[in-house]
Amino acid sequence: MSTPRTFRRLAVTAAAALAAVSLLASCATQTTATDAATGGDPVEGGTLTYLEHQPHTTLYPPQAGFYPNGGIVNNITARLTWQDPESLEIEPWVATEWTVNADATEYTFELRDHVTFSDGTVVDAAAVAKNFDTYGLGNTELGLTVSEAINNYASSEVVDADTVTFRFSAPAPGFLQATSTINSGLLSPETLDRKLEEFGAGSSTEIVGSGAFVVTEEEIGTSLRLEARDDYDWAPPSFEHQGRAYLDAIDLVVAPEDSVRIGSLLAGQADVIRYVQAFDEAQVSGAGFEIIAAPTRGVNNSIGLRFTNPLLSDLKVRQALVHGVDAQEVVDTIFTENYPVATSQLASTAAGYTDESEALAFDPELSEELLDEAGWQVGADGVREKNGERLSLTVYEAKPQPLSKQTLELVSQQLAKIGVELNVKAADAGSYAADILDPLKTPLYHSMVGRADNDVIKSQYFTKNRNTLLSNDAKLDELLTAVASEPDASKRDEASAAVQDYLTEQAYVIPLFEEPQVYGAAPYVHGFATEAVARPQFYDTWLDEK
Repeated sequence: MSTPRTFRRLAVTAAAALAAVSLLASCATQTTATDAATGGDPVEGGTLTYLEHQPHTTLYPPQAGFYPNGGIVNNITARLTWQDPESLEIEPWVATEWTVNADATEYTFELRDHVTFSDGTVVDAAAVAKNFDTYGLGNTELGLTVSEAINNYASSEVVDADTVTFRFSAPAPGFLQATSTINSGLLSPETLDRKLEEFGAGSSTEIVGSGAFVVTEEEIGTSLRLEARDDYDWAPPSFEHQGRAYLDAIDLVVAPEDSVRIGSLLAGQADVIRYVQAFDEAQVSGAGFEIIAAPTRGVNNSIGLRFTNPLLSDLKVRQALVHGVDAQEVVDTIFTENYPVATSQLASTAAGYTDESEALAFDPELSEELLDEAGWQVGADGVREKNGERLSLTVYEAKPQPLSKQTLELVSQQLAKIGVELNVKAADAGSYAADILDPLKTPLYHSMVGRADNDVIKSQYFTKNRNTLLSNDAKLDELLTAVASEPDASKRDEASAAVQDYLTEQAYVIPLFEEPQVYGAAPYVHGFATEAVARPQFYDTWLDEK
């Protein structure tokens, strides 16, 4: 496959990037910052260069939660509905209207006319039904998994060419919001006949979506080119901009090195970058470039305590770990004000949030008392021991999470003060993939998940979803099921609060901070925005003269 033009010219070495950073920082006072979401009259045309931190792994929507995946799916697929990133209200998109029965077990959608996939086939009720039958039920023959955003799915019915009904085996109050997520991106029926591995890297140009852009070139693990569809004319009706995207194309380039991404942006060789590290924010904004820190509105950046590991089976030990970690110090030392300290397992901007801060408070003296009560005594090397066993735990850095290694190393230092050894391992270790699924080898797990709906907490902790705790707790599953099955909105919030209370009481999670996605944009970039959980949205983006 051919390499996109921009990638060929983006041969920036780390040294050159750092030189560009120094040069631009020195003349920052001569540069005026421009809000990336505003500008004059939009300019049509041009190619935007977008630098991504990591390569994507799949474009199968139910598995696209990884931000490099979701950033692509968000731009090559339309959805039935749109969730306003500010109000979080659900609005029409491909669906013009919908009805929901009283117990949220039946949803009927009316579809707009003249919507097509990028191969020209029509987005009709039959195509939409096949999408949700696939996402709601999976396809074991093809290896296609069920979407974590969809609960209790039973069947679809094509009422007519423009009307489709979905039925559920139990209340599914989160389904309407699920239809707005990238996990429900509409793909052509033929694309849905592909095996799971055929959605992976190397097959991107073959994925036929319904969005404003289409992937036309791919260099595996290195770059993608997305080109605007000339026939696209079905943006959400609430958008001021209708019709084709302003940009002609987006050159997405994978640039893992922080210095390369920052240097390329400040040198004018990249227009937008994702994953501006906290320690680079001041340099980027000081040089007159825009920082966009978009909230992910879901389960916070946290450390899960896998209680089936014998060392963590004692509640007092888990409580000691929770109270032995100072999240405020983590934020103050490593991050910026764009990373609010967590006050619960959910972000304060998340649906169903309740404040757990008092019960999660940093209290190392209490930690020491709890460990003493649990029979763990400080050994000669400062690590607590019990029956000849050291209180030594392991955690792997989480590559998708910002500054995970530094975060975990600071947490390790904090826990050492209460006599707990925490070994931080690199995520690229040969045994990593297997080890993180074994609570004996990985008793602590660093992760987060974004979704602007109550169901996000079920996605993270339910045994049949992500199950990041590797849980066997039937009561926790019962509480999580209640969140996903309660049609009354206020009672659903109460059910979510009950989960947070239980996670706190059982000391299953150490919340750290509310994780944003942080982008940097050049002053001549306008209209760049994100969807409700911070994935890039390029439909309204346009470029002034550089």
